[in-house]
Amino acid sequence: MKHRRLGRTALQVSELCLGTMNFGPLTTREESFDILNDAIGAGVNFVDTADQYGGRLGVGATESLLGEWLAEDRSRRDRIVLATKVHEPMSEDINDRGLSARHIQRACDASLKRLGVDHIDLYQMHHIDRAAPPEEIWQAMDRLIAQGKITYVGSSNFPGWAIARFNERAAASHRLGLVCEQSLYNLLERRAELEVLPACRAYGVGVIAWSPLAGGRLAGASTEPSGRRASLSADGSAGRLSDFDALCDSLGQPPGVVAVAWLLHQPGMTSAIVGPRRREQFASLLKAPDLVLEDAVLSRLDAIFPPCGPAPEAYAW
Repeated sequence: MKHRRLGRTALQVSELCLGTMNFGPLTTREESFDILNDAIGAGVNFVDTADQYGGRLGVGATESLLGEWLAEDRSRRDRIVLATKVHEPMSEDINDRGLSARHIQRACDASLKRLGVDHIDLYQMHHIDRAAPPEEIWQAMDRLIAQGKITYVGSSNFPGWAIARFNERAAASHRLGLVCEQSLYNLLERRAELEVLPACRAYGVGVIAWSPLAGGRLAGASTEPSGRRASLSADGSAGRLSDFDALCDSLGQPPGVVAVAWLLHQPGMTSAIVGPRRREQFASLLKAPDLVLEDAVLSRLDAIFPPCGPAPEAYAW
């Protein structure tokens, strides 16, 4: 497994990040543990979760499951870069959500307890909170860093202007600022190229792509139940997906592997999140970081899935 720097930091993380959103509600405890062990064995050292993950089991369930896995072997904690998130509602309490300084402090403490650890390596704002001033958020993050509870701060689902704003405010106070942005990005969804990715490159913010397979649409027709892929392609992408499958066949590679490999060829990328439901799904994607796509293949992929425009000046004049 290859590793890359997390943005402009010196921290090295694996090109594949293990996403855990399915662990608990869709993937059993036993199989979740198997996937985590497989990941460590394959050299994946980057594990991502969120305080809200848990689905039908309730918020916090996935963090608790990870905590149980870490407790089985305390050496595992030192072998992974542990990332979680804050923002989403954790109860009906009006203040038990968002990015107020109060909620950030309480949510971090709760995550640490569920995970059974004394610190979180990467603490990410799950969504932008337009009611919370950056000064309030940085005050809370500074306190957590000073307390030794978190090491780095990242964002998720932020627009380019917010990434710039947060890092400018951080620089004015001589803070490190945001080190990474976790963004929706894949061959079918390339809008991040317009301003999010250019902003990240300009500020030295690493990009962590979530949903690299576009909810399964880029995983290949053979991996989907009969008819499901067609229904997922109601946006008119069915023809493009057929062309994509044909290209992958010509390369002798599974579509999912090509989709993830394409992401890792994009400038400024740090890691692609793979969030398997089953052990075999995870195993099938492990060779993606080693797949080299020639320029002709990258051009063909651009022809099938056109970029949004000449970023970041697509509509500036």
